[in-house]
Amino acid sequence: MSRGPARLLTVLALVLGFLSLAGPASAHVGGEAAGSDYDGRIVSVTPDLPGVTVRILQFGDELELVNGSDTDVLVPGYSDEPYLRIGPDGVWRNANSPATYLNLDRFGGAAMPERADASADPEWQQVSTEPAYVWHDHRTHWMSEDVLPPQVAEDPTREHLVSEWIVPLQQGSREAEVAGVLTWSPPPAPWVVWPVVAALVLIAVAAGLLARTPRLLGGLLAVGAAAALWHALATPEPSATVGSHAGAVVSALMPASAALLCAVLGVRAALRGRGTMTGLLAVVSGWLLLVQGLPDVDVLWSANVASAGPQVVARIAVALLATLGVGLVIGGIAAARRFREADAPPTGRVATA
Repeated sequence: MSRGPARLLTVLALVLGFLSLAGPASAHVGGEAAGSDYDGRIVSVTPDLPGVTVRILQFGDELELVNGSDTDVLVPGYSDEPYLRIGPDGVWRNANSPATYLNLDRFGGAAMPERADASADPEWQQVSTEPAYVWHDHRTHWMSEDVLPPQVAEDPTREHLVSEWIVPLQQGSREAEVAGVLTWSPPPAPWVVWPVVAALVLIAVAAGLLARTPRLLGGLLAVGAAAALWHALATPEPSATVGSHAGAVVSALMPASAALLCAVLGVRAALRGRGTMTGLLAVVSGWLLLVQGLPDVDVLWSANVASAGPQVVARIAVALLATLGVGLVIGGIAAARRFREADAPPTGRVATA
């Protein structure tokens, strides 16, 4: 390959690498787990509270409340003490509520100061100027990190109802209850997941190491780009305190669009028989796919997936991103070297008569 295309490809790699920095932040919103065997769901809010929406996030680990009304919503702590006040002037939290400190840690392991007293008069401290708040509520999720619920430990081969929970609310004089359930489902069997992962990696490596032409490698670039685009478009809606859904999708589309550009250039180079260029583009594309797929790789061995689309498609997309990412980096290096050597002019002296 001449110096001109090599320099151009180097610049392209640097630009795409810069764009890929948006990948980890948007792969799963908020940097939390993309998969879990637990799943929390809200069954009802009774009665309806005007202007108030409640969502459960992170498979039951967090609650989100958005109050669009002109009346404060009070959220009690675990001893019915005042805990949160969410209204048009923002969010206020009671510094004397034990829930303030218990909810700092997902498993309630934060230190409890002496001032924490459910019977003390509330001392309100403003924690946000927006009428929305997200918090760990230990009523909605399983609290033991390394211990399965008893019913799950007894039979981990089927789905279980772990608990039914209620979080009370009060809007003015109106009292309401958020009712929900927490379930557990068995994860996919390892003997199903790992052979598929190994096969996809080997196919991509073989495309660069053994294929007679770069066309198979170019085809895999197109498959990886399609998976990246779908993965970006299926970005789940973030918390109202984090940002807009449109912004999250746009952020996720940055590395996906870069992967698409690599695929277009790579397929074109492959159809023209330019194996070295195809291999180098495969290396860049593989990195971009890994940046998007690795943060969400836990969906491959989790029962539930955080995605705005069908869960099975989300698993397929992440499997392609992670496996083709590894395979294209390795296969691309092999292809760039192999085709360059094949295209190099023979060396040595020309025999004369």
